[in-house]
Amino acid sequence: MKNRQPLGSEACGFTLLELLTVTGVVAILAALAIPAVQRVKASAHATACVANLRQIGAGLNAYLSENGMRMPELRAGRTSMEEDLPVIDNTLDRYIREPRIFACPADPKHAKLSGTSYYWNVALNNQMLADLNFLNLARDLSRIPILSDKEGFHPMLKDQVNILYADGHATKDLRFWSEEPKAAK
Repeated sequence: MKNRQPLGSEACGFTLLELLTVTGVVAILAALAIPAVQRVKASAHATACVANLRQIGAGLNAYLSENGMRMPELRAGRTSMEEDLPVIDNTLDRYIREPRIFACPADPKHAKLSGTSYYWNVALNNQMLADLNFLNLARDLSRIPILSDKEGFHPMLKDQVNILYADGHATKDLRFWSEEPKAAK
């Protein structure tokens, strides 16, 4: 007679087939979750970047109030922080407490090399805020870009860049267009 185990005391464990099935299911779930996590992380970086632009806009407003509402004369950017050029991070820095505001979280290199992740719109240099225009194409402040990402740091976004506009709003939506034509009478 064979040794039999009493009822209810069967050996617990997985068979090789069960183990392979569970491993396969976990691998499929991981393959589905990783891109979703990457999209969430990219979206968070883009949102933090928009918040940075808004804070730079607030710093620009403080600058404007101290300088007769005249835009600063700045270069678009620089290639190295060793260059002694007027740019946003060394002109608006006294109005912005946290230096990291000048760096987009999705920027892997520009902020470390040049001091900022953003380009200044040089077409606005020395213009009065009340008479601001963009290349004689737009006078509506909501359509005049002031700052933008230096490159497409946000590849999961449709436009891949964030922009700060002259009316103070920052967005992921690229809005470079001229003013709407007037309706015909």
